[in-house]
Amino acid sequence: MRVVIAEDAVILRDGLVQLLRLRGHEVAAAVGDADALVAAVAEHEPDVAVVDVRMPPTHTDEGLRAALALRRDHPSVGILLFSQYIETRYAAELLAGSPAGVGYLLKERVSDLAEFETALRRVASGGTALDPEVVAQLLGGGGGARLPSLTPREREVLGLMAEGRSNAAIAGALVVSERAVEKHVANIFAKLGLPPAPGDHRRVLAVLRYLNAA
Repeated sequence: MRVVIAEDAVILRDGLVQLLRLRGHEVAAAVGDADALVAAVAEHEPDVAVVDVRMPPTHTDEGLRAALALRRDHPSVGILLFSQYIETRYAAELLAGSPAGVGYLLKERVSDLAEFETALRRVASGGTALDPEVVAQLLGGGGGARLPSLTPREREVLGLMAEGRSNAAIAGALVVSERAVEKHVANIFAKLGLPPAPGDHRRVLAVLRYLNAA
């Protein structure tokens, strides 16, 4: 993968660069502010950009606002927000703006590089990777209730889909068979009126419907 990193903490930025390069990825640019991020993406057209939420000059939401601009101007570039903070306003707008290629992970909850790399690959290939805490904040504690056609178990499965979990991982979390999860997922697609689509596109669209119900 070709990656652009935007992180103002020098040690973390350099660490990500070295770790990703050791795993065979091309880090096209590593920058420390939102303006440099936008310029780097325009120059290198990466597969995915890793973006901190709070960057100079105000350290509030510069990264998220830059991510929104990138989704508008470079829709093929995946965006993985990687932050200590959950900023729901622009995050919800970012997720609603495109049906694929968006992730939001919390730094302190990523336990190893393999987990981070898996999320990075998922986002680069058009999937989603959302930390459960981010999902909870976006839903405001009950957005799924606005999808009344879904059963409680189907809403639970959809919430786990929003975290980017596979059917096998969902089955493990709910202590049910993978076949049961497949049935729930099929019912979710049918109830949300999502026609067959290549890859994981329907899963992403279902997740967006769920988040937009928050």
